[in-house]
Amino acid sequence: MHALETKKNIAFKKNDKSRLRAICNGVGGPTQAEKSKGKIKGKSKGKSKEKDKQGGTSQEKADSSCPWMLHASRSTDASSWYIKTYEDKYTCMNTRKVRAATAKFMSKQIMDQVESNPTIPVKALQEQLQKKYGVGFSIHKVFRAKADAKKIVVGDYKKQCFKRIYVCLGGMKKGFKACLRDFLGLDGAHMKGPYPGQILTEVGLDSNNGIYPLAYAIVEIENCESWKWFLECLGDDLDLHAMSNFTFVSDRQKGLLQAVSQLFPCAEHRFCLRHIHENMKKQWRTKEYKDHLWDCATATTVPEFNHFMHQFSLYDKSAYEWLKSIPPQHWAKSHFTGRATTDMLLNNLCEVFNGKLVDGRDKPIISCLEFIREYMMKRICNVLKVQQKCLGPLTPTATKIMEKNEAAATQYIAEWCGDEKYQVKGPWNDQHVVDMHERVCSCRKWELTCIPCRHVISVLYNKADHGECVQELHTYVHKVHWLQTWKTAYGYKVKPIKGRALWPRSECPMQITPPPYRNQPGTPKRKRRQSMEEKSQSKIQSQSQRSDVGPSEIHGHGPHGSGKLTRKFVSVTCSKCGNKGHNSRTCKGQGGT
Repeated sequence: MHALETKKNIAFKKNDKSRLRAICNGVGGPTQAEKSKGKIKGKSKGKSKEKDKQGGTSQEKADSSCPWMLHASRSTDASSWYIKTYEDKYTCMNTRKVRAATAKFMSKQIMDQVESNPTIPVKALQEQLQKKYGVGFSIHKVFRAKADAKKIVVGDYKKQCFKRIYVCLGGMKKGFKACLRDFLGLDGAHMKGPYPGQILTEVGLDSNNGIYPLAYAIVEIENCESWKWFLECLGDDLDLHAMSNFTFVSDRQKGLLQAVSQLFPCAEHRFCLRHIHENMKKQWRTKEYKDHLWDCATATTVPEFNHFMHQFSLYDKSAYEWLKSIPPQHWAKSHFTGRATTDMLLNNLCEVFNGKLVDGRDKPIISCLEFIREYMMKRICNVLKVQQKCLGPLTPTATKIMEKNEAAATQYIAEWCGDEKYQVKGPWNDQHVVDMHERVCSCRKWELTCIPCRHVISVLYNKADHGECVQELHTYVHKVHWLQTWKTAYGYKVKPIKGRALWPRSECPMQITPPPYRNQPGTPKRKRRQSMEEKSQSKIQSQSQRSDVGPSEIHGHGPHGSGKLTRKFVSVTCSKCGNKGHNSRTCKGQGGT
């Protein structure tokens, strides 16, 4: 620190347990390494060194171009240091290259900044250090200093290595069981640190159709073996056995498909429709194929599904055969069971949760696990704040669905057919049968979502008009959508824990070495790879915000009528002089055109 404040190159001539001697090399003088090796011309190592009155030697004075010198010593390792000689005068010039400012030393100076903002750019740190101390720091030294500071703040990657870990917090497990929904999304995401790994996540669906993270694990690779180990741990926590009627949704990862079929052969396994569409776009990319796929998937009855599949075969026989090869019970609502009380087709649950973990996936393993735990703890508190503002017997999402169905039910007419069965007619030849005793409707929406559809609400209106005893509408909704159920699930909290310094030390004698890993070329990717459709949408949105692009060019109908976005024939404006026809890079103060 003294070398930085004085802008001098101070080196240690002697530095051991009992003696310390520091000298100033001066600007342009020989380095300490050259002096210690005796490589200075005209100097003989065989000459005797006569001590002067200040405790130095004539040889040391000849080596140093500046008289500054400090000599300290102590008698034993337990005693204090005493300064014996100190010459505080400098005769050399200041320097901007202070060798004492090493990366290890600078890491302690920037630790607070790295802790408050781990993503601070190295260039910004370099500018702040140069402004604070008035000396120069190379970008490579600042980069190493930031890396050392991150090791102190978040931990060392090498010291936090182990093969696998599974975490299912007690509060989240109890809350998931209180949600009354046997539905889980499964997915994996890459670790972003210097060592390879995968984060496997299991995310449930709460009463308000929001995500409910249940369990997560860090494994070495995403394959059948790791997924089986993960699902076996889950089965122990949720008391699942081979004949359990559970429902999973995933992106059709090969190892996951084998693990689910081997451990839970009776479970319903849904495939994310977005990933099916991504595979379809490898051969068939136009929007018409996507519309046909969604028409087939959203059909709730088998006759309706067969109708849309027939329409798809007339449009493209090869695409129809490709889609037909995927069993419909994995991706079509018409073939879903009602056990999960949801008709969800996408695995957005895990996508949303993995998106929240982006900032934690580049940390060491223990720090990453702490990041996930803290996120889950904060999320419960955020949901509790929303619940305090909710009124009514149902959750906000279920309330909106019921209001929509109630408005549509006014256009339907119900006719009693005896034995609690009704025939319901509506516009567009929409006619279905409702059995109030079995609580089913032939449209299957009541069966899939456990929320009364428009046909059921029309029957309740008819019964009320004829003086029959009808309960409130929310009583016909499954308890999974009740507000009280939602509050009960979030009544279980993730408890806080002590700091890392107070954790008990492990008595395990074995230490796991980090796996071999070779750095990949280029900058590591922090965001997941976007699909072609997502890239085109984000590009259109960014272009629409620019004032110099017209609407015709935004939608791909530019001057040439092509489908590509273009900036041709667009006049740019210089940000320096404000004239058109050139930009700031080529600005020479010329007039506009």
